[in-house]
Amino acid sequence: MTKAEAKKRIEQLAGEIRGHDHRYYVLDRPGIADAAYDRLFRELQDLEAQFPDLGAPDSPTQRVGGGLRTAFQKVQHLQAMLSIDSLMAADEVLEFDGRVRKGLEVERVTYVAEPKFDGLSVELVYQDGVFVRGSTRGDGETGEDITGNLRTIRALPLRLLEGGVRPKGLIAVRGEALMTLAEFEALNRRLIERSEEPFANPRNAAAGAVRQLDPKITASRRLDLYVYEIMAAETFEPRTQTGTLDALRGWGFHVERNVRVCDGIQDALRYRDELQAKRETLDYEIDGVVIKVDRRDWQALLGMRSRSPRWAVAFKFPPRIEVTKVLDIVVQVGRTGKLTPVASLQPVDVSGVTVSRATLHNEDEVLRKDVRVGDTVRVRRAGDVIPEVVEVLKEKRPRGTTAFAMPAKCPVCGAAVEREGAYHVCTNGLSCLAQLEGHVIHFAARGAMDIAGLGGKTVKQLIEQALVKDLADVYALTPIDFAALEGFAEKSIENMAAALEASKQPRLDRFLFALGIEHVGETVARLLAEHFGALAPLMEATAEDLQQIHGIGPEVAESVAHFFASKRNRKVIERLLRAGIQPVHEARAKGPQPLAGQVMVFTGGLEGLTRPEAQKRAEDAGARIASAISKRVTLVVAGPGAGSKLDEARKLKLEVIDEAEFLKRIGGK
Repeated sequence: MTKAEAKKRIEQLAGEIRGHDHRYYVLDRPGIADAAYDRLFRELQDLEAQFPDLGAPDSPTQRVGGGLRTAFQKVQHLQAMLSIDSLMAADEVLEFDGRVRKGLEVERVTYVAEPKFDGLSVELVYQDGVFVRGSTRGDGETGEDITGNLRTIRALPLRLLEGGVRPKGLIAVRGEALMTLAEFEALNRRLIERSEEPFANPRNAAAGAVRQLDPKITASRRLDLYVYEIMAAETFEPRTQTGTLDALRGWGFHVERNVRVCDGIQDALRYRDELQAKRETLDYEIDGVVIKVDRRDWQALLGMRSRSPRWAVAFKFPPRIEVTKVLDIVVQVGRTGKLTPVASLQPVDVSGVTVSRATLHNEDEVLRKDVRVGDTVRVRRAGDVIPEVVEVLKEKRPRGTTAFAMPAKCPVCGAAVEREGAYHVCTNGLSCLAQLEGHVIHFAARGAMDIAGLGGKTVKQLIEQALVKDLADVYALTPIDFAALEGFAEKSIENMAAALEASKQPRLDRFLFALGIEHVGETVARLLAEHFGALAPLMEATAEDLQQIHGIGPEVAESVAHFFASKRNRKVIERLLRAGIQPVHEARAKGPQPLAGQVMVFTGGLEGLTRPEAQKRAEDAGARIASAISKRVTLVVAGPGAGSKLDEARKLKLEVIDEAEFLKRIGGK
């Protein structure tokens, strides 16, 4: 066979095999016997071995390739992979619908309701229709590169089919890697036969398979993959979520067909109830329904919060409940000093997870439910995740039990405990080892200083050996200090030193979040970093200064000002800076600031820009964006369909302009 003939035959074989894979793994309609498929596959393997330069990266033979990896590299997602707000009650979903209709200023909204898969969220990147990269969700902005492992999933097309308009350029698709219930049961049987520990649930099994360093192990786990979102595309933009699913299906992806286009929110609620009734008959685990606004232009108009879209929610199913006994009630101390009672339970399986502890929240909650040691209780995983005690079966209560009372002294350090609102708090601050431990773990975590390797076990040892008494001590640690800890050898000590050095130039907002200031989460930290641009002016700001920032209320302002007024905190920060910590603010691109000092609101539709694009350009021109009309607003951009916000603006006699005037002021088109 000549090389030209081989090339033609390789392309023919690859096309046939892709078609058979799609029919078998996606459509569940095999079109060829296994033996015949194997013959085609072996012929392709032989030809690629004979003509190595003719092998393509999207060849079916590349489903399993490469040797063992030593680690997964981090990759930046093309578009942030946001989480979705989870709701447990129909009233909350109706409130969501009310916010959507108010934001869009319409009477009725068409939604798309889809099953909420209980798997591992992944990003799939294609270049001109060929799969080039896959990654885990990670922190939403960056994930781990698991391309080789994802290639082993037969439901994932390595080359997009021609069933739709194949997109040019880069495209990022979001999906869920999961394990069917049948495969999960088969896997656990194999593990038990080998005297190995079985997995607790299909999600854990899928997550473990996807993160194997050997792709051959991933391939042996027979994962499935469903997709449901186009996150980014250079040349393709469907108008609706329905159109998105149709396009994905046409390209050869596994797309759930059990989806409903809902005429209003009540139809979505009915779909959720119907799907819940069918939950036990499905081939895979789901834990609720995702409800999305169908029109993508309306999605853009509603926009995003810091971590979730305003145009979608997850309506979760009621958690599954089991019965067990309370063996003890222990009190844990968190990083803020808050005391939390926790029930120690006789282990019980709840939805595939062994539960041995459950939160009791606070003293009032324990007394309201009257939970006592020795009680028989119903336990559920709230949102199918966090175990909690639902109720006490008092008819089964043994004699001689006593009511629970919160301790007057901290169970860790013995300091006095004071009540603050609904909670009890240890008054010893970071002199309490439990608070110090939580404080340091939070400081080192991903999304904060991101010090790889400085987890709970290591932090606990450092504190027990009095090597760390505050955050600044972390950067005074030496190789000798780590050598004295369990689990540290030469290589791990080198890695720890490298991780500490790599963390010394954090983003300013992440540094502020890492400090553990009460009420300062990731969103507030970003607001502070954006407003002040550097640490020094923030440290000198008063509570009154802080309240001038849109999104910062009195409680947060007082907390931030109080933190930086503390001599102890300022001393720790000074030591951190001397140790080489240099928080960096990623400022907006410098340029003309024609809207400097303006506080703006956009209302109604825009013709030349999407709402996010307009807001970004306004911010780049120096403006701050507000979500509602108030006396602090100085400029309103009103487009077609502007409603109540425009009326409010006129009542307050605010300046109102249209899109053309807005573009003129920022010097754009």
